Amino acid sequence: MSSPQPLPSIDIGGNLLDGMYQGVYHGKTKHSPDLDNVLARARLYGVMSVLVTAGTLSEAKEALKLVRTEEKKGGSNIDRVPVSSSSSIILPKFLYSTVGVHPTRCNELEDGGEDYLRELLSVAIEGSSTGHIVAIGECGLDYDRLKFCPKEVQKRWFERHFELANKTGLPMFLHNRNTAGDFVEMIRANRERFSEGVVHSFDGSSEELKELLELGMYIGVNGCSLKTEENLKVMSQIPLDRLMIETDAPWCEIRRSHAGFKYVKTKFDSVKKERYDPTSNESLCVKGRSQVNECQENYLCYYFHDTSTGNYCHHSARMLLLLLVLLTMRG
Repeated sequence: MSSPQPLPSIDIGGNLLDGMYQGVYHGKTKHSPDLDNVLARARLYGVMSVLVTAGTLSEAKEALKLVRTEEKKGGSNIDRVPVSSSSSIILPKFLYSTVGVHPTRCNELEDGGEDYLRELLSVAIEGSSTGHIVAIGECGLDYDRLKFCPKEVQKRWFERHFELANKTGLPMFLHNRNTAGDFVEMIRANRERFSEGVVHSFDGSSEELKELLELGMYIGVNGCSLKTEENLKVMSQIPLDRLMIETDAPWCEIRRSHAGFKYVKTKFDSVKKERYDPTSNESLCVKGRSQVNECQENYLCYYFHDTSTGNYCHHSARMLLLLLVLLTMRG
């Protein structure tokens, strides 16, 4: 199978604040900052917009600053992008951001209490008024990493994020890991308090997928969604009008050990971080670091099975544009 031409796409989840984009890995500097190179490659491969995810109050402020800085540098879109054969949208910005607290970091909310929550709301209102902040999150539940934050603390503050969504009218960017039904139960109990939502980095069961779809959720898929043959079977059941694609960069790459790796038909030139020089190797990726440009060719065309035809579908690319459509809707 030959590589397809770049299609317009959106990466619905990129951790662009991560230290790796400043050249820092596990506290040690390996190369100079290269975020500008990463974003340039993303554009080259057809990525029209990236949603920059925040996991704390300080990150929400930093992400908002980043998207505004990028806009001032000329990081805006002027092209009309097709959503279907009869409609299209204009994505006025290249970067957008979120406001919320990651479940593993809810101890910050526990310590800061109502003042912290009020400041989150203030940032969300101010940033959404200018069209830069477009979702509440990343928020949810993560029972795989309870060592960082206890279950009851996560649940208590996840509940309060629905309040933020209700007050702002923003959709939700959601996190769910091994929650034994608690996540779905909380979504169901609070479904009338938020307009739309995407469960990002989904790796759940067929039953969990069914429940989330019945609640009107969109499903975000990245490399962590494609580790096993069972994962692939579940992901193939996502309706195309509910499918969204993300990299979760710099995390969640598709590794050789993943079941989904056999469907990767493209390769990006890369180099080890110790040998990487952003000033002379602008076109190279860092080996082992997921890149937002990978959203285009690695994910779009090879993983998602169209059950009506039995083929892996190219037109799933257009489903990526739905997020920015719903994000421009206020309730």
